[in-house]
Amino acid sequence: MTDPTHADPPPPADPATAPHHGAPVAPVPRPAPRPLGEVRRWPRSFAGRLTAPLPGVRAFARLAREGAAAVRPGADGLRDVPKLPFAPGPLPPADPDTLAVTWAGHASWIVRVGGLTVLTDPVWSRRILGTPARVTPVGVRWEDVPPVDAVVISHNHYDHVDAPTLRRLPRSTPVFVPAGLGRWFRHRRFSTVTELDWWEGAELHGVRFDFVPAHHWSKRGLTDTCRTLWGGWVLTDRRDRSVYFAGDTGYGHWFRRIADRHPGIDLALLPIGAYAPRWWLGDVHTDPEEAVRAFRDLGARAMAPMHWATFVLSSEPVMEPLTRLLAAWEAAGLPRERLWDLAVGESRVL
Repeated sequence: MTDPTHADPPPPADPATAPHHGAPVAPVPRPAPRPLGEVRRWPRSFAGRLTAPLPGVRAFARLAREGAAAVRPGADGLRDVPKLPFAPGPLPPADPDTLAVTWAGHASWIVRVGGLTVLTDPVWSRRILGTPARVTPVGVRWEDVPPVDAVVISHNHYDHVDAPTLRRLPRSTPVFVPAGLGRWFRHRRFSTVTELDWWEGAELHGVRFDFVPAHHWSKRGLTDTCRTLWGGWVLTDRRDRSVYFAGDTGYGHWFRRIADRHPGIDLALLPIGAYAPRWWLGDVHTDPEEAVRAFRDLGARAMAPMHWATFVLSSEPVMEPLTRLLAAWEAAGLPRERLWDLAVGESRVL
């Protein structure tokens, strides 16, 4: 049975509103790691974790009125598809002291941390349910993916949990998932499935996997809205170097709270696409300017954008996320070398 205190632990004071007197804020201690593969019981619904209500009847009526224009760019917005960044290359060599990332596309990364190879939200399929085919190929052929030591999942939407891709993995692969999603993986015979609530963590071969909040939601079928949790992951090696994978998220207070509990993040993988129209997606997907605000809230050393240039999920022109990100980055006065705007298939070593 899950301890009720895990359901929604009291957050630390938000530094945006708390008084400051020049003294550094002490980081919030991390809880002891949960056992790997622990089978747990969860609430029937996580709807109480929503930052904002899900779209109601009026929003769906407006979506119906506006039709494809509300969810797909027009011809002018698609004309730059050939310019989308695609530059597959060899994966960098990795050892226990290497911290490196390779962008396979969308929210799929190959993270090398603490000697482990970790996949985030792996989607190697050309097409996913309800979405046109990829506009850029996968950046790393499956045959070139190193042996996978672990998988982390941010939430259960089809562009983040892809059953055909997951079937390619050995069922012994450790999988780290949000609360409530373990049953889906165990049904598919994954043998080591670790479900975590917000602010909980687990360890695998010296690497810490911490599940942190996001401004999003979950749904995979007709009757399972918010039955499983959603969030991001902070992966930390033995030398206390860390990568934050945000998954899907809107902008809000959680980024400062994450910084309180995980100070000194080295690299933040943040979404910048699938944001238009704002009346439909503003609560659950950051736009580029909000991604820069989130990066600054996190206090991270570097940022790598994701969740764009792969699937056409919304109505902004396909190259607009990067154009707006670069403008927002410059306007914020941030050093250019701290922005890792990788092409699909490109790698970077910290």
